[in-house]
Amino acid sequence: MPNVSADSRRTERLEARIPAELKDVFVRAAALRGQSLTDFIVSTVAEAAHQVLRDQDILDLTRRDQIAFAEALAHPPAPSAKLRSAARSYKKRVDA
Repeated sequence: MPNVSADSRRTERLEARIPAELKDVFVRAAALRGQSLTDFIVSTVAEAAHQVLRDQDILDLTRRDQIAFAEALAHPPAPSAKLRSAARSYKKRVDA
């Protein structure tokens, strides 16, 4: 995951109003990590956003894979020449 910081080349302003108590929590957490408040907020939100996107990608991939699997079961491809050759080779060894 790319390390996103306040010194990225192109920056934009993001504002949010939060309760003072929550800001105090953010300030304390940033200090514990040795980060500025801005860097702490940007890195923490970036991590959370990337996780949400990864989770969504996994769900999409799973659905797509399930559909592909069901399609392959319903409409299997014809065996290739290599597969037919391997089956003949296997039968010769097993039947011998």
